Amino acid sequence: MPVQAAVPGITGGVSAPVFSLVASAGYSSQPDGALVYSWGYGCGSAGAAPGAIAPASPAGFAPAAMSGVSTCPAMQLPGPTLVVTQGDMVTVRLANALPAAAGNTSIVFPGFQVCVGAISGGVCRPSTTDGVAGILTREAARGKTVHYSFVATKPGTYGYHSGTQAELQVEMGLYGAIIVVPKVAPAQCNKSGLGRQVDYRLATAAYAHPQTCYDREYLFQLAEMDSNIHLAALNQVQACDAALVGGATRCPPIAVVTEPYHPNYFLINGRSMPDDMDSAFSPAYPSQPYNGNPHLHPGESILIREIGQGRMQHPLHIHGNHARVLARDANLLLSAADEKSLAGPLIFTFPTVPGQTVDALFTWNGKGLNWDVYGHNFVPGSGGPDPHPCYPDASGFYTDASTPPAVPGVTENYGEWCADHNKPIPVTPPDPQVMTNGFWYGGTPYLGLQSANSGGVQPITRPLPPTTSTQNTTAGYAFMWHSHDEREITTNDVFPGGMMMMMIVDPPSAAIDEKQ
Repeated sequence: MPVQAAVPGITGGVSAPVFSLVASAGYSSQPDGALVYSWGYGCGSAGAAPGAIAPASPAGFAPAAMSGVSTCPAMQLPGPTLVVTQGDMVTVRLANALPAAAGNTSIVFPGFQVCVGAISGGVCRPSTTDGVAGILTREAARGKTVHYSFVATKPGTYGYHSGTQAELQVEMGLYGAIIVVPKVAPAQCNKSGLGRQVDYRLATAAYAHPQTCYDREYLFQLAEMDSNIHLAALNQVQACDAALVGGATRCPPIAVVTEPYHPNYFLINGRSMPDDMDSAFSPAYPSQPYNGNPHLHPGESILIREIGQGRMQHPLHIHGNHARVLARDANLLLSAADEKSLAGPLIFTFPTVPGQTVDALFTWNGKGLNWDVYGHNFVPGSGGPDPHPCYPDASGFYTDASTPPAVPGVTENYGEWCADHNKPIPVTPPDPQVMTNGFWYGGTPYLGLQSANSGGVQPITRPLPPTTSTQNTTAGYAFMWHSHDEREITTNDVFPGGMMMMMIVDPPSAAIDEKQ
């Protein structure tokens, strides 16, 4: 069944989940109009593999245009995100529906003790008949199926990928993610700061540790693509297919030169900018269902799950604040002096080492800007009470821990840094009719304000002109998150594109629909 969360994926049942995946060929879409021949894991159609998962889209989960369409297509890039619970006995059935020229395929699961066979009493009983022998694991021959089993012993973020001719098959798109949620979350993590808004978290904490609570979560899988390799693979596949039609009984193993390596597409969750900012499960990208579209409200904490799925290192640079690293490769970074305290560094660039996963917490609150991000300008003694008061909690923010408390999703300035309350912006705001400010500019430098206002809020006398289009309908703050390698923010050498997305800080009154 599909998982409804900002980290969309599939589950395979309770306590002993079973995932039936199919490796097959298809095409991925790029913003320059190119359709790149690719391979990927998917759920296939009913009957494509034993117990294949092809669920209908649940009501309200995907856009209306996707009603009745599987949230796990026959082939997708990256592969389906598998969501399980700590302690689950997980079974993955892989069917090989790749072209004849591709030969065998497989999956390896870094971080897990994998059994090809049956696990009985916690002991693997290897099978010599399930699949065929490969270099790293048992493999599925074309048209055949191989079963993998493992126990999800530790929570965290994991990757999976092909273990067969990996320099080609991973490049072609055979990779995906596994999320293991903790079996029991700390009690103090059971309360979210989302208030009345919908809670889409997979869990209340990333790990069974009280310092890993979060309010929202997003998964970013970074990879690159050399379209010349994909074209060379397609040519050999088509030549093999033609030979088989002509009477040949077999084809020579596919042999594509993968060095020198010159990638020209750089992907976040299988898409490039601006496609990655479009909705998840958009019908425009049938083989690329996942997007990169992080949102949060001031004061909320988001869990960033990040995986390096390519062969190159990608410096994912975030703006707005540092992120506190919780874990690498699902291993919590704890203090040597105090094993109960986290010791991960504060970073503003994720190194994104190939094959490595990182979990980190990020928040934004406007602290230290020295001006009121909401545009309050009440002057004490000017008459009447402050229409938008700010009551600091023990940390100086206006939250539900304040006296009187703020209400998440209701109080206009929930999460405000009270020391900056009513301070004016120290510069002249830009003219909103100057269109070079861009579609992301909301017409004001103040969070949530788009036009003239009253009630103690600084007026914006020149709102955006009528009929002006905008991608920032809530007038949130847009912070670019992108690769710090300049070539990687291009699409086929054209800027902008590649590994780039916007992280939006929405005003507390604006509902964040993480399903999109």
